[in-house]
Amino acid sequence: MIKILLCCGGGFSSSYVAERMKKEIKSSGMEKDVMIEFSPFSIAKEKFLEFDIVVCCPHLNIYVKQLVEKEDVPVPIYVLPPRMYGNMEIKEIYQDACDLIEMFKQTHQNPIHFPQEDNVLRITRQCAYRHQ
Repeated sequence: MIKILLCCGGGFSSSYVAERMKKEIKSSGMEKDVMIEFSPFSIAKEKFLEFDIVVCCPHLNIYVKQLVEKEDVPVPIYVLPPRMYGNMEIKEIYQDACDLIEMFKQTHQNPIHFPQEDNVLRITRQCAYRHQ
């Protein structure tokens, strides 16, 4: 099972998205594959070790970069492309999470990103990286 921590600035939008995605997990029969929780980014650091990956809303990009410059974060942190955040399909997020976790095991790079996607604001895909 992949445990995803979804973060936004104050927790308001991510809490709504996390609840919607929990329903989608259940309706898709993915309960054994993925679990998602939300947290405001400001307090998420306390929870990092409980999760396999931290997925952040696009507007947190600068804060994620500041965090990883100061600290060695032991789990992958991924900033969602803006269009994926707007679409947020659990099957696509799950696929990216699985791929990114494997990449992180090799590189220990944070924030983790797919090839040629280091500038999150220029990414236009709305699906998992491997599905484009």
